[in-house]
Amino acid sequence: MNISPASRLAAASTSAHDVDVSVLVPVLNEERDIRETVAAMQAQRFEGSIELLFADGRSNDRTREILLELAASDPRIRVLDNPRRRTASGLNVCLREARGQYVARMDAHTFYPDSYLAAGVKRLRRGDTDWVSGPAVARGSGVVSRSVALALASWLGRGASRKWSEDTGGAGEYELDTGVFGGVWPRAKVLEAGGWDERWPINQDSEMASRFLRRDARLVCLHEMASHYLPRDSLPALTRQYFRYGFYRARTFRRHPQSMRPSHLIAPALACVLVAAMVAPRPLRRSSRLALALYLACIAATGARVAARRGERLEGVLLLTVLPAMHLGWGFGALTGALRFGPPISALKHVAGRPLPGAVFESAETVYAPSLHERPLSAVLRSDPPAADAATGRRTG
Repeated sequence: MNISPASRLAAASTSAHDVDVSVLVPVLNEERDIRETVAAMQAQRFEGSIELLFADGRSNDRTREILLELAASDPRIRVLDNPRRRTASGLNVCLREARGQYVARMDAHTFYPDSYLAAGVKRLRRGDTDWVSGPAVARGSGVVSRSVALALASWLGRGASRKWSEDTGGAGEYELDTGVFGGVWPRAKVLEAGGWDERWPINQDSEMASRFLRRDARLVCLHEMASHYLPRDSLPALTRQYFRYGFYRARTFRRHPQSMRPSHLIAPALACVLVAAMVAPRPLRRSSRLALALYLACIAATGARVAARRGERLEGVLLLTVLPAMHLGWGFGALTGALRFGPPISALKHVAGRPLPGAVFESAETVYAPSLHERPLSAVLRSDPPAADAATGRRTG
């Protein structure tokens, strides 16, 4: 009987655990903020043992040096090498080395509540879910970043995605689709799913969520796990970010047709309307320009409501450029992705309500995760702490 490497890792994860939760953190050139990031993770209030795994993508600043310095004074910190330098490969490197019964993804530019791990593990232990996360709450710093945060607080900015929230005081939980923001999982379940697919430089959580949903898993979002996300603070960076979102979503649609929602078609349609308004034959050009005028009117109304608020006039005006940058970036990214990876015909059939043949899903579970199974000699930059330290090392609380 052949046993896959992922199955062997999953079986090993159930045999013995040195720690309760392994925190997986891919990093690259984070010198400016890495001390603050680590301090926030060390402040997690969790009645159990934690290890903090940082997969450094061979930073060319002092990120690795600072992490090794911090690891010397805290046995919970382990610094790993991520030679492929991508986020997904870094997550897999951490997952490979993790010893916790549970694993949690944390990112260097997100601010998590100090109860994040405790709430996630508590909910997992109740059963009926293998994925627990919190909503993303956009909090801007610069004027563009604040405008993006306001955009994501509106329907025009977040669409039908349920991972965004401006309410951090809510109670209870709700279910998510593939629109997810990190999370906490039983380590064995992530290994059984194959880890993060390294063909997705971004949107890797959404792709993995599609695989969880294919296994009839529930994805639960808890308001108490709401985390603050810092949006981009320049229009070019924002446009590039959303272009990449759309580009790799197109790849996800090809692989997981059931991950497409009707709302995913709006931004590509807007991009097509913009092109048609400029180069289509006259009758179509006129109707496309009318559609664009209606779209701009909706954007203007949203901006006006924001500008009317005290102290947010500039942010309201910037919404006239921020929202189109998000929509058109995503839309043209999705169209480019459809050209690169092939049109998502099965996904469009799914949105239209047509049944999909089983053959569509034959390759949906094939995961490219070499970093999960390889163990280069340079993988661990800091040796594992002694067993006694791992089991009884400093705990938060």
